[in-house]
Amino acid sequence: MIFDKIKLSLKQSEDNLNYNRYIKNLKLNQNKSNSKTLFIEAPNIYIATYLKRYYTKKIANLYQRETEISPTIYFTTPTTPINTKINYEESIKKDISNSTASLIPEFTFDSFVEGPSNLFAYNTAKAVVKSPGTLYNPMFIYGGVGLGKTHLLQAIGNALKNSLNITYVTSEQFMNDFTYNLRNKTIDEFHKKYRQCDLLIIDDIQFFADRTKTQEEFFHTFNELIAHKKQVCVTADRHPKEILGIDKRITTRFEQGIITEIQRPELNTKIAIIKKKCELNKITLPEDVIMFIATSLNNSIREIEGMITKTHAMASMIGAKIDLDFTKEIFKDQIENKEIDLDTIIKLISKEFNLKPSEIIAKSRKPAIVLAKRTGIFLARELTKQSTTQIAKFFGLKDHSAVSHAIKAFNKKIKEDKEFKSKIEELKSKTKNATSE
Repeated sequence: MIFDKIKLSLKQSEDNLNYNRYIKNLKLNQNKSNSKTLFIEAPNIYIATYLKRYYTKKIANLYQRETEISPTIYFTTPTTPINTKINYEESIKKDISNSTASLIPEFTFDSFVEGPSNLFAYNTAKAVVKSPGTLYNPMFIYGGVGLGKTHLLQAIGNALKNSLNITYVTSEQFMNDFTYNLRNKTIDEFHKKYRQCDLLIIDDIQFFADRTKTQEEFFHTFNELIAHKKQVCVTADRHPKEILGIDKRITTRFEQGIITEIQRPELNTKIAIIKKKCELNKITLPEDVIMFIATSLNNSIREIEGMITKTHAMASMIGAKIDLDFTKEIFKDQIENKEIDLDTIIKLISKEFNLKPSEIIAKSRKPAIVLAKRTGIFLARELTKQSTTQIAKFFGLKDHSAVSHAIKAFNKKIKEDKEFKSKIEELKSKTKNATSE
């Protein structure tokens, strides 16, 4: 079926979060659709509106590629189409009370991979589920894009949706709701939804910046909920003090609860995430492919998920075996080959081995310094464009032959010691990511 092919194409090109949130549950209304007009049904008005804005052209292009017909596309909801302004207004009114429609069932605590980079946030979220509205209220999670903040919010919502009255929205949905009700003089409906819930979850609250009226409304909503011991959970891409354009009264309220950060995952956590995603999606990847994916990109979990999906999809489409060469070929244009310099490497090595850069460069036979120097030489040869002569000069060696000798000895240790090999792979990953910080 053509629409199934379109969804598969979008699954390959979109990150996993966007696919699950906006694409996965779309249905083609075959009774209304024909060869030139597509009526695509979304679960609710928010998703339908988002799709209309950002996916109409993408889907039309994919449909035209399959049929050579440029279609007219309407996104609808189970209640009514939104192809006109009047219908859009009616749909919002009908769907505005559906507060958990954006929860993705797959985003649970069981499918979340915890590690040192996210353990505190993970345990805090689980504690909220056990006792909402008490100990950790409000809960504020911050961190970079694609690190799992939304997953944890969704996990809280999914764990409590059958026992509590939950309102889960993005910051954009909160603003849209507020604007709609203010314009239509139905602010009581807005208050009913947001101030009478047991749990309010808002994702990406940094987008409230400079929205004075929205912030004022949120401030009073927040105070009302906290006063009645109702739980509030929010996320942002940075610490509340670092969000410019947010009223200080609001950031002060956040600081009265618990603020927890999700950091970039270390190598072992990334490997565990890849294996978990493969298990959930019934995908089998060789160990060297898993290691390649874990060390090739920055630490965004969404990017990792995208690599897994694309590798599996491409192999299935052409009937190829997934191995390291195949995976490298797929992503040769996607993986960033950022310039890494020797200063970056020496700084990282000195931190990892608790040595001064001058100690690593100096002549010494102390085992710890020898190992640190050889590690630096290995990374320099692997990750930079420097010649062996340039590397020798930088690390205080006699000539290029000393570099070759050091690398030979280092490769021998990697081959014999799997734990050491894993540590070096993690160092390679840290070095690559250091160039983007």
